Amino acid sequence: MSNDQIPRASLDVSHVLYDANSHVSLALALITLSPILIMPAYASAALLTRELVIIEMWLGQFACEGANWILKRMIKQERPLESAGQGYGFPSSHSQYMGYFATFLCCHFIFRHRFRSLGHPFIDFIRTSAVHVIIITWAGLVCYSRYHLTYHTVPQVMWGATFGVILGAAYYAVCELLPTAYPNSIFGQYRRALLDSVVASWFLIRDSWEVWPDGGYDQQWQSWKIQSVAQNQTRLKEKTK
Repeated sequence: MSNDQIPRASLDVSHVLYDANSHVSLALALITLSPILIMPAYASAALLTRELVIIEMWLGQFACEGANWILKRMIKQERPLESAGQGYGFPSSHSQYMGYFATFLCCHFIFRHRFRSLGHPFIDFIRTSAVHVIIITWAGLVCYSRYHLTYHTVPQVMWGATFGVILGAAYYAVCELLPTAYPNSIFGQYRRALLDSVVASWFLIRDSWEVWPDGGYDQQWQSWKIQSVAQNQTRLKEKTK
């Protein structure tokens, strides 16, 4: 069989059609592609930090995608007639993806992570609120982009986001909220066994929020600052000799 006769398919992960005459359409096309960045971000963060919560969130994202694949093939609802997208449309995978991502991350910031104080409760509130608004706005824009670019109908987008939020909240409750709030429960015991396991020791998996409310970022910075100042002073003394 020659190359001309080989059947070819389009991998539409990064292929988006938009209105070439509209800057808004272009911006939304870029936004609709932005979730692609999340998977490599997961991988980088997991490898660099070895934090259990990041690994859990990453695995949950794969599970969310798997659930969407199953739902689409069970329901078999077509995309809008004018859509250039391939496959079934219900629920929107992008919306479900971002619904899960935003929900899990916001839950972590609400229930476990505590930002370093900026010196005033109101400023701390504004900073924390801004983080949540940015995350939710990003997810909302991705969802809207799927409708604006005619890849999905409004119900497909809304139900996709709803499924994502439900999965994100339920998964966070099982993996993080219940084990830390009730350490003697079956969820807490399983988490403790996982962190104490040989596998966790091999791969240096940890839960920094178990020790530090901000995941140890402030302590790590303070340690770096002390060491950095000490080393610079040592270098200056050596130069003056």
